[in-house]
Amino acid sequence: MNKNIKLAVAGAVLALSATANAGIIIPAGDWTLDINGNVNAFANSTKAKGVDTSAVGGLAAVKQTHDDTALGINTGLLPSWLGFTGKTRQNDVDVEFTISLQPNVSSLGVTGDATPAALFRQSYVSFGDKSWGSFKLGKDLGIFAGDAILNDMTLLGVGGGAATSGASTTLGGIGSGYIYAAWKGQVTYTTPNFNGFQASVGIFNPNQGIGNERVNSTASAAAYDSAVYQDRFGLEGKASYSFAGDAVSGKLWVSGASYDVTTAQATGQSYTITAADIGVNVNAGNLGLTGYYYTGEGLGTTFLGTRGYNSTLGKKRDSDGGYLQATYVLPTKTKLGVAYGTSDLDRADSTDTGIISKNERITIGLYHPLTKHLNLVAEYNDIESRTHTGTKGESQTGSLGAILFF
Repeated sequence: MNKNIKLAVAGAVLALSATANAGIIIPAGDWTLDINGNVNAFANSTKAKGVDTSAVGGLAAVKQTHDDTALGINTGLLPSWLGFTGKTRQNDVDVEFTISLQPNVSSLGVTGDATPAALFRQSYVSFGDKSWGSFKLGKDLGIFAGDAILNDMTLLGVGGGAATSGASTTLGGIGSGYIYAAWKGQVTYTTPNFNGFQASVGIFNPNQGIGNERVNSTASAAAYDSAVYQDRFGLEGKASYSFAGDAVSGKLWVSGASYDVTTAQATGQSYTITAADIGVNVNAGNLGLTGYYYTGEGLGTTFLGTRGYNSTLGKKRDSDGGYLQATYVLPTKTKLGVAYGTSDLDRADSTDTGIISKNERITIGLYHPLTKHLNLVAEYNDIESRTHTGTKGESQTGSLGAILFF
């Protein structure tokens, strides 16, 4: 199983023994091939309350004229996954490649005959040695906020996101506890592991959907000025310490990001995104605890850079948020989890009122290992969205489903 999926499984709420399995291993000459992944699907029911705050960044589902309840069968936060990893050691160098694709179970259209295209979230090569570290070149999960999503218990469930057909994945805690780390083109160096201490730093593709009027507009994607050149790579880095004892194990990490953004071809208006976070995960016996906090300027909310800048005023918006999570393995081996998350977005100044102020999430989940590879999941998620003008939307989603790892 490739590294990020292993981390996702190990950091999620299911019992480690039930899910952290290698994939299908195939010796092939000098190479060892690993075919791995998961298939998951959830039946979801969402009930919407309050007013429409979605146009300004609210995540709560919106009531429609004819009904306030939506039903859907969706892939969860972790997309269904098919990964191909190859490893070898040549000339005292460990070499690895990973290519993956992510189909989904949702369909577009009333007849269900049009499906969203499969995603391709990973395509990279890495090389290195435990004595001097490793380099990764290609597309993989971002560094900043990466550990936040990998430790989110809803990674193996649903989390935020309304029950609608056609979505590739649900949101989990994205936008209600952390910024989406995303899958980004990068060149990243990771140090050797020094008795639990490790660090990574990388340059990233600067064109992450930022640097255009989307940061301050509700216009359609076709109206975005997405052809603006960006003249500096994004920078992301992380330092972490992992520990393990007879009674307690866990991980502490800090990460950050910096992006220079030009927002318009004609004027060259620009600003800088800066972001930082800190998190900790501790496990003692059947109990698991996770705490996470992030803050940034120009960072926006939900996705990096989204609504982080008011181009009319020429000012950045501050934002912060985080989540607290507790899990406990019951005698039946079912893991019970409870989480609270929030993402807050400040105004650029007192005149800047047409944006979301806060997205809050409460999650209660049950995750049961039916077999070594198959896990049953039940979740309840409550999302509340508030604007700076005082309007509020709220929705609750109940989910039942299963996730299979191989």
